[in-house]
Amino acid sequence: MAKKNVKRFSLSVQFASGDEAIPSRPQIRRWAKAAAERDVQVTVRFVDASEGRALNREFRHKDYATNVLSFAYDRDPVVGDLLLCVPVIKREAKQQRKDSRAHFAHMIVHGMLHLQGYDHESSQREAERMEAREREILTRFGIADPY
Repeated sequence: MAKKNVKRFSLSVQFASGDEAIPSRPQIRRWAKAAAERDVQVTVRFVDASEGRALNREFRHKDYATNVLSFAYDRDPVVGDLLLCVPVIKREAKQQRKDSRAHFAHMIVHGMLHLQGYDHESSQREAERMEAREREILTRFGIADPY
């Protein structure tokens, strides 16, 4: 899906983790805005493992911390929250031999696409569509194929 004419982009960033690996606000903004296909109002919150686990357990009924959680409240304009679990993203980056900055970028783009209705779990076709869009966006930042 091609990027539409985004008129409004509102971003709030919250740091519930003080980890030095967390990207800067301007970088977070660039990645999130690049994935915006329509007007967006989003909060990106960086959390530790305990908060990530508690939220994943409460909302997805899975008792472990996951890399990113997306909470969409409205689709047009897009209103939602992204929660990124810093220790999980850092661990995954190390395990996958990726730069942690690139993995943060991927998780922000991935979450933004979820907020806009992309869904990689509903079908193989939808997963391929979402992954292609992620690759397209990440390439703009010189980030290699995350898959």
